[in-house]
Amino acid sequence: MVKEKQSFEDDVKKLQKIVEELSGGKLTLGESLKKYEEGIRLSESCSKALEEAERKVESLMKKDGKFSLKEFEEGSEGKD
Repeated sequence: MVKEKQSFEDDVKKLQKIVEELSGGKLTLGESLKKYEEGIRLSESCSKALEEAERKVESLMKKDGKFSLKEFEEGSEGKD
């Protein structure tokens, strides 16, 4: 069985659902471990997608009328 590539948004939704299920405390230990493993896989997939998007943004930054590579400043948003 070949798994189709899922979208980033779908993976985030699934990850949020797993967090809710694990936080609920109603799963058995075995179920919790399976959900945790799935969550780790989804987290890694999301992280890779974000890294790829970051590289694309960096490569598309425009400076002085020319496209040039500009480093992405991590953690800059949300700070006053």
